[in-house]
Amino acid sequence: MAEQEENLEVMLERFLQVALRRRWWILAPSAVIAVCVALVSFLLPNRFESEATILVEGQQVPERYVTANTTTDIREVLLIMTDAILSRTQLLQIVDEFGLYPKERNRLAPEQLVELMRRNISIEPEEKGPEPRGLNAFRISFTSDDARSAQQVTERLTALFIKENNESREAQSIGTTKFLTDELSAAESALKEQDIRVRDFKMQNLGELPDQQQGNLAILNGLHQQLQNTEASLGRAREQQVYLQSLLSQYQDIAAAGASVAGPTAANPIDAMKAQLAKLQNDRAELLGRYTEKYPDVVKIDEQIKETKKLLAAASKAPELDKDGDSQSLATPAKPTERDSATAQIKSQLEANRIEIQNDLAEQKRIDSQIEEYNRRLNLTPVREQQLNELLRGYNEAKKHYDDLVAKKTDSEESTALIRRQQGERFRIIDQPSLPSKPSSPTRIKISLGGLAAGLGIGLALALLVETRDHSLRSEQELRKQYAFPLTLGVPLLLTKSEERKRSHLLTLEWLGGILTILLVGATEFLVYWRS
Repeated sequence: MAEQEENLEVMLERFLQVALRRRWWILAPSAVIAVCVALVSFLLPNRFESEATILVEGQQVPERYVTANTTTDIREVLLIMTDAILSRTQLLQIVDEFGLYPKERNRLAPEQLVELMRRNISIEPEEKGPEPRGLNAFRISFTSDDARSAQQVTERLTALFIKENNESREAQSIGTTKFLTDELSAAESALKEQDIRVRDFKMQNLGELPDQQQGNLAILNGLHQQLQNTEASLGRAREQQVYLQSLLSQYQDIAAAGASVAGPTAANPIDAMKAQLAKLQNDRAELLGRYTEKYPDVVKIDEQIKETKKLLAAASKAPELDKDGDSQSLATPAKPTERDSATAQIKSQLEANRIEIQNDLAEQKRIDSQIEEYNRRLNLTPVREQQLNELLRGYNEAKKHYDDLVAKKTDSEESTALIRRQQGERFRIIDQPSLPSKPSSPTRIKISLGGLAAGLGIGLALALLVETRDHSLRSEQELRKQYAFPLTLGVPLLLTKSEERKRSHLLTLEWLGGILTILLVGATEFLVYWRS
């Protein structure tokens, strides 16, 4: 460690000795280069930079009330707008409008002018916060040879950015609304088609649909009840038919046997009529226990009771029966003409009974057919339910899609109206384009200091180069390194008085020249600083 420090001290001492010996090789190039660079910096044209700051304002109305159509990242929007505004056509128009680059127009093509202007335009975003969407402002600047031109061009660029942002957002929002309108029209057509399919399916399968199942069951139960009543009515009609046929047969036997046996035989049909009348009255009482007097079966039994009473009255030569069916006078036998009349009435009753049986059979057949039809409907109801569910699934999906599009279209229209009212996301100038009072470039003080540093570097390099080419021995150590024999005698430098005076004058001139050189460089740097 001590050896390293000693070597370092030796190297520094040697470096200082070299610098002192070759001081003018360092000082002269440094001063010349510094002064020349400073003078050249004054020949460079002044460049003025005008700058404006644009704030990216968010939507004025909260998004929970109005959802914005445009959700693109502001960086992407800024890049797109930059490409649009810095297009060849736009920039050439600005160059012609403000008369920019009058000298360059004569020697540069339009494309080169555009590239030159693009290099003079700067767009720098300002991000705040670590969030990816922390961009809330950006700066626009333009550099020109004239301060007023720089300000005017910057004003035009900021106006173009604001205009382009408003127009692009409005166009995007209008395009979104138009797209949603077209999609809504298509969705409405699809919904109508699904609605027509469901309606046609319900019309084609009327009576077999799931929501009609309970009604079909109720109707089927009513049909079964009607069938039971019809079968009961048919049974009574057949019993009455048997009874009337038996009664007619007895009257015919009486007519064939003659008057001698009329008395004893005549009592048999009367007893049968009484028994039939009693049965009809019992059936009527049973029906009245379940139905009213206006029920069709009750009305029919009342007619049968009425006809039976008439037959019984005719058979017993009695004009009238009481309400219990008992004869007021049954002692006198019926005459042949009366029997003929009774026979005719029985035949008429048989014909009416035959027609009633036919009607009951037709009604039974009709009810059986309806029962079969409603059973078929009930059996097909699960199939129709599955088919209808498939149709309704398609309809519900189309309806949901339609409702979503309606809501989106409404939101899009509100967002478009918000943008047109300048209440959506927008650009706002917070720092107007500045009118520069001093040039932004060239930075002459930096150039001058750079020239001074370059001069010092070149001077040091020249001093080292001259030192390496000089092989003189200037110290005892160098002599010992050069020759191996021991040094036994040293002769000091002996100067005459004239040589000492001359050497003193040269040293004074060197100090004076050095001071003047340093003062010249300092004055030059101060002048550059003051002019800057």
